[in-house]
Amino acid sequence: MARRITPTDGYAIMKALVREATGQSNIQVNDLSSFVSAGETILSTGMENVFNALGIVMGRMFVASRPYKARLNLMNNLGTDGYTSRIRKISFYAKDATASGYFNTNLYTNLADGFTSGENKDSNGDPQSTKSQWEQHQAMPLQMNFAGSTVWDDCLTMYEDQIKAAFRDPQELAQFVAGQLTEHANDIESQKEAFNRMTLLSKIGATYLYTADTGWVTGGVINLTTAFNTRFGTNYTSAQLRSTYLKDFLAFMVATISKVSDYMTERSAKYHLPMTKTVNGESYSILRHTPYDRQRLYLFKPLFQDAESLVLPQIFHDEMLRQDNYEGVTFWQHNGNTDEARAQVKVRVPFYNPSTGAQESSGDIELDYVVGLMTDVDGLMTDYQIERALSTPVEARKGYRNTWLHFSKNAINDPTENAILFYMDDSAVTPDTPDNSAVTP
Repeated sequence: MARRITPTDGYAIMKALVREATGQSNIQVNDLSSFVSAGETILSTGMENVFNALGIVMGRMFVASRPYKARLNLMNNLGTDGYTSRIRKISFYAKDATASGYFNTNLYTNLADGFTSGENKDSNGDPQSTKSQWEQHQAMPLQMNFAGSTVWDDCLTMYEDQIKAAFRDPQELAQFVAGQLTEHANDIESQKEAFNRMTLLSKIGATYLYTADTGWVTGGVINLTTAFNTRFGTNYTSAQLRSTYLKDFLAFMVATISKVSDYMTERSAKYHLPMTKTVNGESYSILRHTPYDRQRLYLFKPLFQDAESLVLPQIFHDEMLRQDNYEGVTFWQHNGNTDEARAQVKVRVPFYNPSTGAQESSGDIELDYVVGLMTDVDGLMTDYQIERALSTPVEARKGYRNTWLHFSKNAINDPTENAILFYMDDSAVTPDTPDNSAVTP
């Protein structure tokens, strides 16, 4: 379904994600399609008439409370301050070189007695030279529209006098109030983290969909189990690679991620939705490259902790895991009791449909073991629109006041920016084969 421009109440999805993330409920397929903007090229306000591609603008007491800080903060943060719930992002199609007019070549005679600066034709009407310097070559822009708001409220009630009887002195009351405020702030941090996690989960699901399900993107997913077995001629299961052959697998995983990091710096039509279109018989695509300082790497930390102790000293180079472009994730969706449970992803995500130009919703996407996601910083964004706290006066009859917090954000997942998903599954492992444990890669 298309992303609503008007506010969408997100309290229910925030509740579900927080409860999954804190172990209060089991993992289930969460439908994120109404709360993340995956981009659209259609726009009701119409297009300008030059490029026809850009939208027209719009006792002794102990208080058990400690501060919690939201995680998953690597993603790009925008701030529209509530003035708009719509963002337009303009990219440009790659253009090809044209025939030389500066020399006489095997294709054209440009320099000859009597020739003009324009296109000269032979007796059959075929061009003998290139066109004049006034031939127009327009840029080919692409506008993607990211719209919508996910909104929710929080409230804290404070009593003027009624709870004083529960404490021995003003110091104990102050401790209680401080604990109350800390836990309220922790609730807010959990919601912020849940919103970031929702944005990240949507990117994971959409990256898988664009490559593995639709084939619209080249190179956007790597099944590390299949890649390892292909490279070394083995037939190990994912479980075997994470146990018996862990050290060999981790070395391969690290090398693969390092190569991918290099490949993403190359300008190409890979690793993203190229938005290819045909004009006058020629196909044009959006080309992207992601410099190292614009790459963001999320890795499943429990697996990476094994890598630290086993292969990190020999293999990892410092630039790959700089503090500003890497984050270890202890679980993707649900903080289960096992690493396997923490590595699962079950979502339904929004995606951009090139055939309609609109945002639509996927079916269920279930991944048993997600290793990591490398993405361009501009492909995963949170638009902070409104975060505001307002307090009521004291209720004269009952003696309390309320502080209401209002949130308005938009999660943005741009498929035209580079992203590569690393995961493990046994779809290419042949079952019931003889043990090949003697094979050493």
